[in-house]
Amino acid sequence: MDPIVSELSARIKQAGAAHTPLRIRGSGSKDFYAHRLEGELLDVGAYRGVVDYEPSELVMTARAGTPIGEIERTLSERGQMLACESPHYGLNATLGGCVAAGFSGPRRAYAGSVRDFMLGVRMLDSQGEDLRFGGQVMKNVAGFDVSRLMAGSFGTLGVILEVSLKVLPRPETELTLRFEMDGTKAIQTMNRWAGQPIPISATCYTDGHLNVRLSGSALGVNAARLRLGGDLVREGADFWTALREQTHAAFKPPLWRLSIKATTPPLNLPGDHVIEWNGSLRWLSTDISADKVFAAARAAGGHATRYRGIAGDEIMQLDPGVLGLHTRIKAAFDPLGIFCPRRLHAKF
Repeated sequence: MDPIVSELSARIKQAGAAHTPLRIRGSGSKDFYAHRLEGELLDVGAYRGVVDYEPSELVMTARAGTPIGEIERTLSERGQMLACESPHYGLNATLGGCVAAGFSGPRRAYAGSVRDFMLGVRMLDSQGEDLRFGGQVMKNVAGFDVSRLMAGSFGTLGVILEVSLKVLPRPETELTLRFEMDGTKAIQTMNRWAGQPIPISATCYTDGHLNVRLSGSALGVNAARLRLGGDLVREGADFWTALREQTHAAFKPPLWRLSIKATTPPLNLPGDHVIEWNGSLRWLSTDISADKVFAAARAAGGHATRYRGIAGDEIMQLDPGVLGLHTRIKAAFDPLGIFCPRRLHAKF
C-alpha cells in the first residue's frame, strides 16, 4: 500500500477508535458549501497524479489530490476534455473535491453530470479499508453503483482515493451567440431549441440577454449560426468560464441555487437572476427569507439550495422519505459517524 494511503488509513482507524470526527479536504475550494464544518482535518491533497490514461479508450484514472487544472491540461494535449465542466472555485481545486461536490458547469444539460461520467472509484471506508468499486469501462458499472454514489457526497461516506472517468473529444469549434430579449421569451426560446437538432452546448440568460454556445464540427456550427442569427460574442470562452467559476457580477452572496421545471417562467422574486440549462437551473442573489425561496422552488416543481453566504439549519429542505434514505446510507457507510458529520444536514 502506498505510504500516503497507509497514513490516511491509520488516521481513520485511530479516529474510529476514539470517535473523533474527521473533515476530509483536498484544497478547501468547496468549503463554502456546508451546513457545518466539523472535525480534525484529514488532508488528501498529497495523494496526487494520473494513474492511467488511455486516450484511444476515452478513459482516465487519477488520484483524488490531483489538481483538476492539471487533468484538464493533460486531456487538452490529446484533444479531449471533461465534458461536465466541473467548476474549480479555486486555483488548487482537486479531482477528488470536484467529484465529492458533484458540481457541473454550463455543459451539464447537454453532455451530462460528473456522476454520469464516473466509471469507478477507490476509497477508504470508516474502518480504514481500501476498497474499489466499478472499473474503467461502462459494462463493469452494474448493481448498486457505489462509485457514482460518491459524487455529491462531500466526504460524508468515505475518503475518495482514485477516480476513473470517461472523457470526451473536444469539439472542433465553438462560438457564442447573444440575443437581446426578456426572460419569458428566453426560457421559451431555450426550450424550443432544446428539442431541435442544433449543436447547443450551453445556454444562459442574464442581464437581458440570452447567451447560446454552439459546439461541434465547423460545418455544423456555422450552419447553426446562420440559422439562429444573433450577435457573435468575441470573448465567448471568457463568458462561460466566468459563469462556471461564478466570477460573473451576478453571482454575489447571499446566493441560492434552484433546480426547477425548465419551462417555469421567470420567478417573481427580488434579486439578481441567472438562468442556465434551458431554464432548469436558476441562480438567485437575494436577501429575502429562506422560507420564501424554498416555497417558490417547491411551487416550480423543484428545490432550492443555500449556496453561498446564507446561514441556516439546512442546506436544502428534504422530504421525510428522502431524509430517511440519506440517513440510512450515511449509517451504512459510516456507522461511527466520523466522516464530515453534519456537513450537509444537521441530522447526519
